[in-house]
Amino acid sequence: MKVLWVEDHPRAGELLAAAAAAASRKRYGIDLVIATSLLDAERKLRLERFELVVIDLMLPDSSDEDVTVTRIANMGKFRVAVVSASEKRQKVVESLVRAGVDCAPRAVGKEDLQLAEFVKRPELFRDFVIGLMPSQAA
Repeated sequence: MKVLWVEDHPRAGELLAAAAAAASRKRYGIDLVIATSLLDAERKLRLERFELVVIDLMLPDSSDEDVTVTRIANMGKFRVAVVSASEKRQKVVESLVRAGVDCAPRAVGKEDLQLAEFVKRPELFRDFVIGLMPSQAA
């Protein structure tokens, strides 16, 4: 599964890359690409096809969370998942679902992610990513 994860915090990006590498060694089939800004994500979405795009709502080049997800969601056919520390995260998800966007129905709080555990236990990373997809894909 090809996944674009939009994450601007360098340490979180490093841990995600390490988790993806560990998952790759286990042959879990997750190809992770990290974008560090909205513009970087848009560029990558123009160049590659993804099945899942995981979005942090608070990015350095976008001050409006609704605009962030709208711009991303309008760039192709893929599943969107919100993983963010924003207090608006669930409201943004509900708005996307109402608009007919293929979106995971529950936002995930970044504070709830245990990225270091994803590195140590790549099956947790795989299960987390698969859990963001529609149930028939799991």
